[in-house]
This record gives sequence, C-alpha cells and structure tokens, in this order.
Amino acid sequence: MDPRLPIFPLGTVLFPGLVLPLHIFEERYRELVRHLVGLPTGTPREFGVVAIRSGAEPQPAAGAAATVADRSPVALHDVGCTAELRKVTELPDGRFDIVTVGRRRFQLTEVDEESTPYLTAAVRWLPEPTGQEELADRLAPRVLAVFRQYLGLIRQEPQDGLVRQEPRESPIRQEPQENSEQLPDDPTVLSHLVAATAALTLADRQRLLAVPDTAGRLAAELRLLNREIALLRQVRAVPMPLSELAHPASPN
Repeated sequence: MDPRLPIFPLGTVLFPGLVLPLHIFEERYRELVRHLVGLPTGTPREFGVVAIRSGAEPQPAAGAAATVADRSPVALHDVGCTAELRKVTELPDGRFDIVTVGRRRFQLTEVDEESTPYLTAAVRWLPEPTGQEELADRLAPRVLAVFRQYLGLIRQEPQDGLVRQEPRESPIRQEPQENSEQLPDDPTVLSHLVAATAALTLADRQRLLAVPDTAGRLAAELRLLNREIALLRQVRAVPMPLSELAHPASPN
C-alpha cells in the first residue's frame, strides 16, 4: 500500500534540501500544523508540497478563515517534494509561521479531497537512481561554471523584466530567500540549488523536479542556463524594452 501524505498545493516548486518558510493562516492548514506538532517524538513531521497546474487556492479577506465551501478546484502537477517541519511559531491569533526544508521527491498516485479538511494523497517515492554518477560528476563542474556566469550577469541587470517571480496565489506565502554565495560541489545538491534559485518559470522548475536522475537534471539545467545567459546578453545588445524579451509568465 502506498504511503499517504498531507498535501499543500502551492504556486511554487520545492526541491530537496531547500528552505521553505511559510505563513499559515487558513484554518484547514492550521489544523494540519497542529496535527504535525502533535505527532509522537521521532515521527517524521512532513507534508507534501505540490505545484498547482491550474486554478488557485482562495485568498480570504483579512482576518477571515477560508472554509471548505470556499475551496476552488485546483489541478496539481504529478511530482512534488516533501517539506519537513523544522520550526513552528504560533501567533496570538492562531496563525503560524513555520520553517520547513525540502526532503524527498514523490509522485502522486491518488488524491483524497474528503477525509480531512486539507488534501491528502497516496504517493510513490522517487529516490535518486544509481548508475549515472560518473556522468553527473562530469556535468557538475560545467553547470557550476555556467551558473556562476549566469549569476554574474543577472546581478548586473535591472529586475523589471527578467526575473520571473512565481505567483503567490496560495493561502500559504513563501518568503524570499537570499541566494547563497557558497555553491555546492555535490552534483545532486547542486542540481537542486540551481533549479530552485535560477530565474526560471514554474513550468521549467516543475520539469526539473520531475527529471528522474541527477545527470539528467544537470544536463537540462545546462541548456536552461545557456538559454538564460543568451537572453541576458541580448538584452544588453538590443535597445528595446525588457518586456519584449522576457519569457511569458507561467499560467500557474
């Protein structure tokens, strides 16, 4: 029988090892946090983060909690990542600020919308397969070098048309994180960091999350980073509005 997870539909893609701070204000998700906090010591306190393919979570008015009747239908991507609860701060009005860390990838096999106020799902774990380590070791230095080049270019550009911020349409808000100057050498860790921090569309990030192995993810990132570098250089060379060169925003 497939394991089951509570599910958070979000307008973002979480990767293993990446920090995801969230502000919880809907009652159904407050209930989930209380459930996780109440688990016995030693039990993994994790839930699944899955990017929204279409639709959006409701945005209740200030001070109002959304009810089950307020839910809008959402379609989810098939692959997500668990978020492990690391820190919980309960606010006086019952909301929570939490800090989570991405842990392991999974594929949805069955979604349950009825058993609890929040979604739950049966999942299949997606461990990193073996057999491509040598290729990943060869690709990692190339990706690292191109990523450093990309970071150098993007820091020199105004941010009014190139950095495609993911929509914040979820009842749970992800806070921005500073990019670390310390870039990892481990191929798998590097592949997740590049996917999470480069200015990619949600669709690009989702495709990277679904790539089954590190070598394949690094190869895809090499192509994406070269695409982004070419765009950044084109912006410098062509005197036209950045909006005409930016990629279209994700419909998610």
